[in-house]
Amino acid sequence: MSAATDSNLFQKLGLKYPLIVAPMAGGPSSVDLVAAASTAGALGAMGGAYSSATAIETFVNAVRDRTDKPFSINLFIPHSIPEVAQEPLARATQATARYRTELELPAPQLAPPYEEDFDSQFEAVLRLKPACFSFVFGLLSSDHVSAAKKADIPLIGTATTFEEAKALEDSGVDAVTLQGFEAGGHRGIFDAHADDPKIGLRELLAQCAGKLGVPLIAAGGIMTAADVRAALQAGAQAVQMGTAFLVSTEAGTSAPYRKKLLEAPERKTRTTRAFSGRFARGIENRFMDEMEGKADAILPFPAQNKFTRDMRGASTAKGSPDFLSLWAGTGKGELWQGSTAALIERLFEA
Repeated sequence: MSAATDSNLFQKLGLKYPLIVAPMAGGPSSVDLVAAASTAGALGAMGGAYSSATAIETFVNAVRDRTDKPFSINLFIPHSIPEVAQEPLARATQATARYRTELELPAPQLAPPYEEDFDSQFEAVLRLKPACFSFVFGLLSSDHVSAAKKADIPLIGTATTFEEAKALEDSGVDAVTLQGFEAGGHRGIFDAHADDPKIGLRELLAQCAGKLGVPLIAAGGIMTAADVRAALQAGAQAVQMGTAFLVSTEAGTSAPYRKKLLEAPERKTRTTRAFSGRFARGIENRFMDEMEGKADAILPFPAQNKFTRDMRGASTAKGSPDFLSLWAGTGKGELWQGSTAALIERLFEA
């Protein structure tokens, strides 16, 4: 398969392959994975959403100690919510009390801020000047766009509909990641409270290809060389893949997460708000199943993400996948357990 791309953005980056190894915040996108992906000729991506500005700088310096190739940083566009009221917090606490008892955790203490300070994170990005800055959950403000342009940092936004993609193009991004309903992890829907449009990648590409003037990056359910070819033939200039790399040698995926991923090639996934308050696709597990139908016990994003963090950490420590956000897409087949470089070569074999 030819790895060539006529996209000015990807030509500028000097990539050997039109591939982004997805930013997977919370562990999987380790320093080693980002560096290995970039060294192999793809674009490695740091999932920096849960990292402070200092942690982002430490991570980036560690990547640069391992490679001089380009990589990107990814963050979440903030959507402020008021302090969570006592009534919904009491419902959420009651709904998870038995889990915290089982995990030997104290009663939860939840207070704002519920997420890292975006402006501080973004200032770190400007200082560090990655090859690209990507983001999800909406539009970057005009001031932030101007600052990135001034620093000569290309911008990649994420869309789940044509309307979102067009808004991103109009805002000044250099490329748009089209996230199909098949994709693992958080859905990039702009409105955290909106219903999921549930548009598959093939349909989303058909809606956007030839209608937008910026390069399109296909994401969702892409696992094999054939999947890559199909996306590029359908009008994408590059693909973004995450699940395929989750159990690669360099991935920072936790032991219980890896074990669950490898239990069966036919991973059963669905979207849920249970872990973070936003729709995200992951492998079905106990917490997801037992929180089904308890919408009034789920706090808004990002408060719910902070609220469940102690349970996820304790579940990892106990080697149990029961309370983990096991983000994964719908792509089928055995997962690659070798090196990142070898997988990338397999994906682009002639």
